[in-house]
Amino acid sequence: MRPGRILHPELAKALAECGHTDIVLVTDAGFPIPKGANRIDLGYYEGKADVMDILRMLRQEIFVEEVAFAPEVKTHHPALYQELQDIYTGSGAVFKSRTHEELVEQIAPKAKVIIRSGSMNAWANIALTCSTDPFAWFTQEDITILDTYVERRRRINQNEVPE
Repeated sequence: MRPGRILHPELAKALAECGHTDIVLVTDAGFPIPKGANRIDLGYYEGKADVMDILRMLRQEIFVEEVAFAPEVKTHHPALYQELQDIYTGSGAVFKSRTHEELVEQIAPKAKVIIRSGSMNAWANIALTCSTDPFAWFTQEDITILDTYVERRRRINQNEVPE
């Protein structure tokens, strides 16, 4: 065993294969996963594994530049919204609103991996856009840093709460 590492071999492999702009979609138990998707099923019983547990683990494993979810999360499920803010504060990620239909019809088919939970948490379908370490790139003195990296570094350094 590898202490402090993901034990699920397919999940570890899928995350290792992700690159900048790839999407990791974490879903509730009822999300319609497209046929042929790279599906990793972590749901084994109602509420287990929970979406929030999966997101907390992913926060430790991958860099994320965008966290997308249905607008109902903010308006109809403030506790879930607060948990998302808690998890992604200081990550440099921005929050983006996507309708449930967009998550199902546009994002799911192009997701690099879809992680299905056992969660029965309403609106708990979260699309994570992978990023790179904003401090590892553009480190040479004779190279111009991109504005997006400057902005992500600022959000991380200021421990900014995503809105």
